[in-house]
Amino acid sequence: MARDAIRAFLRGSGADPAALSDVLLAVSEVVTNCVVHGYRGGKGDVAMEAKQSGGVLVLCVADRGNGMRPRLDSPGLGLGLPLVGRIARRVDISSPAAGGTEVRMCFELDRRSP
Repeated sequence: MARDAIRAFLRGSGADPAALSDVLLAVSEVVTNCVVHGYRGGKGDVAMEAKQSGGVLVLCVADRGNGMRPRLDSPGLGLGLPLVGRIARRVDISSPAAGGTEVRMCFELDRRSP
């Protein structure tokens, strides 16, 4: 659902297909982290905000869950955020005062050479 929303948002943007693929992969990784780590088996909302300007997408994904805490019983390999860090131009992770975790990512949408 999150991937579909971002795909629809970027429809007609002229985004390079490789860039779009990277954005959708990052959305999947970060939203999965919200569900698996933020809410740790419980239920909760995940908010997304996207802004596009001048060929750059700024995407923010946030939960109001447990925040960034170590998880010894993690079901994953811990590769999601490092992967996002490699494919995004910039990644900022914060813990809002109201709780939870916010991940803000920037992507270049046009990587094609002139």
